Amino acid sequence: MELVDKIKNKEAVIGVIGLGYVGLPLGLEYALKGFNVTGFDVDEKKIPMLEEGKSYIKHISEEKIKKAVDSGKFSATTDFSRLPEVDAIIICVPTPLNEHREPDMSYVESTANTVAKYLRKGQIVSLESTTYPGTTEEILLPLFESAPVIQGLGDYKFKVGEDFYLSFSPEREDPNNPKYSTATIPKVVGGVTENCNKVAVELYNQVIVKTVPVSSPKVAEATKLVENIYRSVNIALVNELKVVFDKMGIDIWEVINAASTKPFGYNPFYPGPGLGGHCIPIDPFYLTWKAREYELNTRFIELAGEINTSMPYYVVENVAHVLNEYKKSIKGSKILILGASYKKDIDDMRESPSLKLIELLTAYGAEVDYNDPYVPSLFPMRKYDYKMKSVDLTEENLKNYDLVLLSTDHSGYDYAFIEKHANVIVDTRNAFEKAGVKSDKIYKS
Repeated sequence: MELVDKIKNKEAVIGVIGLGYVGLPLGLEYALKGFNVTGFDVDEKKIPMLEEGKSYIKHISEEKIKKAVDSGKFSATTDFSRLPEVDAIIICVPTPLNEHREPDMSYVESTANTVAKYLRKGQIVSLESTTYPGTTEEILLPLFESAPVIQGLGDYKFKVGEDFYLSFSPEREDPNNPKYSTATIPKVVGGVTENCNKVAVELYNQVIVKTVPVSSPKVAEATKLVENIYRSVNIALVNELKVVFDKMGIDIWEVINAASTKPFGYNPFYPGPGLGGHCIPIDPFYLTWKAREYELNTRFIELAGEINTSMPYYVVENVAHVLNEYKKSIKGSKILILGASYKKDIDDMRESPSLKLIELLTAYGAEVDYNDPYVPSLFPMRKYDYKMKSVDLTEENLKNYDLVLLSTDHSGYDYAFIEKHANVIVDTRNAFEKAGVKSDKIYKS
């Protein structure tokens, strides 16, 4: 096939739609491997930053961006009419949930409509956005097959696997993971036809350490959901165990450490103040929603979701108990939350439990501030719009708060310094003990 040859010879032009946590690192990998890459995004602010070699994502280095841009291999645009210039179109747009916990497919549908408007013969389109099984063939395929009609070129319909190629390949990004990067995480690929699979595998083989072909896009879509449901369910389990063991006076962290010494049949998961990030709090509900079409209830998944979403409430309840020990109530207390991002050492706030904690504590009448070295100010999110800036962790500031609540265990925190100057601490990550800091004024939650 002509497109396979172009990919092998690095003559294919790569187009990446959505220059966020998934699309930007993927586009940079292709550029640094010698491919010409055009990134597409609706956010006009990103384009001049990228052209200047600047990063708007903390863990993606400016050095890497600058190298790709200076090589002449990477450029970015908001002009989607340039899609016919590329040979491969990789879609990396968000797939959030709406207020009813149902899939919000507006970003995928809007992008698919745009691609259909410009799709030409000989291109491959690969969807990476996490979604329910069937999305690629139910939403994208009919649109792309009708592309000539949409473009006003007559009644002819493109044939998938011959005129164009279509696949699904779920992203597996883990921001700031020192062990794995975009290029070193194996990639699952599912094409609509055998030819689609051949082209998609060749496309990802150029930048990924290993591709894992599967029989269909549905299997690839389901694979991503299984990965995140596995994590969601196991995190829910330890969160539930934490609540139970707390009542029994048992330290869940000590239990997990002891259980982890078993060399088989056990993988450790850890409790926390709730789930965060774009994947684990959201993806399981894509399957829950789709299962209803088959008159099935995913009770296990839904129960895990209930437990995980209840954890911020449990933390706030513990905060109330701790303040009560010091003859104070939440109402009127000054509380400092450590960490706004959903996990340590990144600037990603998507679905962060810290945001829910701010909401709950404020609703109870607390005066809430936060500190996060990666998030200097809280920007508007889908559910939240806080006008807050990170406060400095000075001796004076720490002493000024009735309680410090550790939500995100950033590596850069000086835990000994915080313990020394804080009045009382509630630790949801066991961060202080892991840092070797123990004190009667530290409460685990």
